[in-house]
This record gives sequence, C-alpha cells and structure tokens, in this order.
Amino acid sequence: MTDSFQKFKKKTCRYSGKILPEPFLDLGLSPLANSLVAKGKAHEPEFFCPLQLTRCPESGLVQLAHVVPPDLLFSHYLYVSSTTKTFQDHFAAYAEEVSLDVRKREEALAVDIGSNDGLLLAAYQRHGLRAVGVDPAKNLAEEANRNGRETINRYFDAQAVRGIIARYGQADAVSANNVFAHIDDVHAVCRNVKDLLRPDGLFVIEFPYLRVMLDQLLFDMIYHEHLSYIAVHSLQYLFRQYGLEIFKIRSVDSHGGSLRVFAQRAGGSRKISPEVGQYLQQEKEAGLLTEQPYREFSRRVMKVKTDLNAAVRKIKEQGKTIAGYGAPAKATTIVNFCGLTSHQIDFVVDDNPLKQGYLMPGAKIPIVSSQYLQSHPADYVLIFAWNFAKEIVVKNRYLTERGSRFLIPLPELSVVDENGFVHPGLSSALLAR
Repeated sequence: MTDSFQKFKKKTCRYSGKILPEPFLDLGLSPLANSLVAKGKAHEPEFFCPLQLTRCPESGLVQLAHVVPPDLLFSHYLYVSSTTKTFQDHFAAYAEEVSLDVRKREEALAVDIGSNDGLLLAAYQRHGLRAVGVDPAKNLAEEANRNGRETINRYFDAQAVRGIIARYGQADAVSANNVFAHIDDVHAVCRNVKDLLRPDGLFVIEFPYLRVMLDQLLFDMIYHEHLSYIAVHSLQYLFRQYGLEIFKIRSVDSHGGSLRVFAQRAGGSRKISPEVGQYLQQEKEAGLLTEQPYREFSRRVMKVKTDLNAAVRKIKEQGKTIAGYGAPAKATTIVNFCGLTSHQIDFVVDDNPLKQGYLMPGAKIPIVSSQYLQSHPADYVLIFAWNFAKEIVVKNRYLTERGSRFLIPLPELSVVDENGFVHPGLSSALLAR
C-alpha cells in the first residue's frame, strides 16, 4: 500500500490504545460508500482509501486499519432511516422498550446520538418522552427540525452535552443506533454520555453483531463509516473503563443481525440479565478470542468474489440483463471489491429519492427509481439491500410473474421466490437454464 494512505493509518486500538497488528482482511482500495457521484462528474477523480480489517488482541475489537476524516463522511448524508417500513416498525418497538424503562419519571428526556432524520425521536415523542437528537449532517438535521423532531446539528461533543443540560437537564436515556461503531474517539463519547446521563440513566446502543458478520459472511457491512466491528466482550472491555456495566442484551434483525445493548452505571438499580454472561460464554466457545475465525472469514470472503464474478459472467454471456436493487453502503463494498461496473450491472434501483439520478461510487452504475423496472424489467435482480429482501420481492412481485429472478449475493448466491423466501445453493441450476 502506498505512502499516500499513511496519514489515514490507525496505529493503535481505539479501545485499548495498544499497537495494532497487520490486517487479517484486505478488500483493496474502495471509495466512500455513501459518496454518490453526480452524473455530470462521472469522469472526475474520486477519493479512495484502503478497506482492511485488523483485530486488537488486548481488547478483542475488530476495526478498520484506516480512518477517513469524519467530515468527508457525514457533513452531507444521503442515508435516511425513514425510507422503509421495516425500520419504522423497528424503531417504534425500540422506543417502546426504552420508554417502559424511563417514563416512570415525569417528563423523562431521551437523547439520540446520530439521530438522522429523527425517526426514533418521533417514536420517543409518541411514547410521551421529551426527545432531542444530535446529528452532524446539516441536510438531515434541517429536515428533522422541519418535522418537529428537535435536532442539534453538530457532533456529539462536550459542547453539545453542555448545551443539552443547560436547556433540558440531564437525560434519562441516551441512545446511539448504528452510530457508535462509526466513531473513532469512543472514549470521548463515553465521557460525554456519563456527563449527560442522570445517575440512574440508561445508555443503549445498537450495532451489527461481529459474530453474525463472521458466521453469515456479511463482509458488505465493511466500509469506511463502520470503524468498529463489535462483540460483547470488546464492548464490556471499553465500558468497564468508564464505570459502565451491560445489564441487558437484545438480539434484533436489523442489518442481518444486530445487538441492542443496555448499560447503566456500575452497581445501578437494574438487575444484570443472564443473557449477558451467556453472550460472553458463547463468544469464547466460538473462538472469537482467538485468531482462527478471522483467518477463516478472510478465506471465505475471497471465495465469494470468485463465485459471484463467475455467476455474473455466465449470465452476461447468455445475453441476459442484471439490475441491482438497493444502493445502500453495503452495495458499494460488494461492487467495488468484486470489480463490477455498469458493464455487468445495467442499473441499480433505490426507493430513496435522494440517491436517484446519481452513480454508485467507484463502479459508476446509474441509480434509478424502482419504477424504472416496470419499463425495463431485468432478467435478474441482484438484491444488494438483502436485509429488506422479503419486502422488496413482495413489492415487485410483477417481476417474477414476467420471469425475472431475484438473487441475493451473500453468504452464497441464492434465489428468492415470489414470497420473499430465500433458497440458498441454487446458483448452478439457476445459471444452467
């Protein structure tokens, strides 16, 4: 790797401060996953950075070997959490669980870090909580405020905490959903959360679970925004440094398999649930405290690249068309790691109007509305947004009636039937027709 990337190199673990070893996985140079390209700028150079994973033996934290400055990633953000009904339902249930814990105090306050367009804030409000969001994306903060979801447009720093306390008082609950893993200086976050929380307050974070990523081969979760890939044992290592203890863990379906972790000040009033110890024991038994699972993960990822490229090549040799469905960040990882471009994937549809009319980073595949499929039905539809596969297939059932086939790339190329059920291991029969 050239010296030009040395300034982005992460030399020490963000949890332990120890020197990091060499990466165990190298996905090559990749563009920023959410930095979509305007059609008029298709020939302008893009920012690329190595996409590699390393693991700290001290803390157990799996993390990117390079860190891109956050202003390049988050100042203008195109991911909107309210787009799908799946996430609307997800955060409605999330807010209910938090509110049951804290609303016994009149006018309880919930603060959401990285609040996006305010989907969770609105759910908090429906459950009778005062709600304040903090988000650095100017476009999303403005939208949230227009919709009555009070949002502070800045990073969650000490100044933001002082401002919240001065105006609203300390928080009964602080949440950070799919954002804790995005932050390099998590020590500052932990300090700020402790300052913001009432003594009996609740800190809850949600993140894609490392063990699921390894088991299900979800390497498309790896991109420059996701700095950390978290297991319970590494999170416990960090929290103990700040007098925080995990007392409850929920397994949730988002992003293929995530954990919702609840923490309080050590010795707090909430009883520690048995599943905390169970998760720690299961991670140990699965070998997550050793190097073996990570070496095996790397080997399997390289095989996916070989197999997917072979399948795409065979489809194109038959003169068939391939469309992608969904332009989430994970799609950028897959198409760039596998070297797919508009020569292989004719277009990608996405239901988020903020993304339509742009090109995918690196690959330069055009992004269009899902309505485009009605006039341009593809022979194969590769679902990049695999966590919404059932919702996508049911919504577009007319395509299967026309003879189109839906595919999911991970953990192996699979066919999705008209009811949204996945049938893995059918790629050979699929491509032989």
